[in-house]
This record gives sequence, C-alpha cells and structure tokens, in this order.
Amino acid sequence: MNAVQFFSKEEKEQIKSAIKEAELNTSGEIRVHMDNHCKEDVMDRAAWWFAKLNMQKTEQRNGVLFYLAVKDKKFAILGDAGINKVSPDNFWDSIKEKMADRFAEGKFADGLQEGILLAGQALKKHFPYEQGDVNELSDEISFGGEGQ
Repeated sequence: MNAVQFFSKEEKEQIKSAIKEAELNTSGEIRVHMDNHCKEDVMDRAAWWFAKLNMQKTEQRNGVLFYLAVKDKKFAILGDAGINKVSPDNFWDSIKEKMADRFAEGKFADGLQEGILLAGQALKKHFPYEQGDVNELSDEISFGGEGQ
C-alpha cells in the first residue's frame, strides 16, 4: 500500500481534525507529510520536505512537520528554528515514543492524532494561541517523494 492509500478517508479526516484542534492551543503550525520511501536519514528527509513545503516561512518560525515514510517504516518530528531556540534538545522524544507505541499496535492514525495533539499542548507554553491568529500553513496531509 502506498502513502496516498495508507489512511482511509475517515482516518485522513481524523488527522486533519487533530491538526485543527492542536492549532486552537498554539500559534504554531502543524503539517503532516507522507512518502513511500526514505532511503536517507529520516531527519534529513524531513528537513528537505520542511523546506520544500515552505514551513520555514511562518512569522514566528514555529512550524512542526510530522514526516512518515510508510513503506520503510520511518517517521520524524521536526520543529522550526523558533521552537528549537526555546525548547530542550529532547523536546519531541516523549511524543515520538508515544507515537511509536501506537504504531507498534498498528494504530497509525491514532498515533499520529495523539502526537499532533501533544505537540499542540507542548507548543502552547512558548507559542500560545493569540486572538486573530492566521492559519499560515495548510492542514491537509501532503504526499510525495520516491515512487509517487
């Protein structure tokens, strides 16, 4: 099964709803990108997509990318410079661990939903939602990469 078909229509809506809900807590911007394959270091690939999706162009540099390569069973969470400046190096580790536990159970949409909601809570401390906040990045899951 390829990345585009990996989640059902309902699961895609579940993930998109999680993004919208998480962004109610924070001015941070969350995106999900899915590839079939990741032949390189997963963080390098996530950084490449981060730039390709123009996520570094948010006003506060507070974008977060959840990257998944479904056929190679790799995933990463990558935050922009504004987040990295105010958070510890292991900021994403507990979220990644919770997601990995759900993924191991075969609950990929649930794991992604949980990770997204936890990211929204974590970002709230440094990047609280502000009245009039503009949604700077699409909430839709993006797809692309090798074999797609």
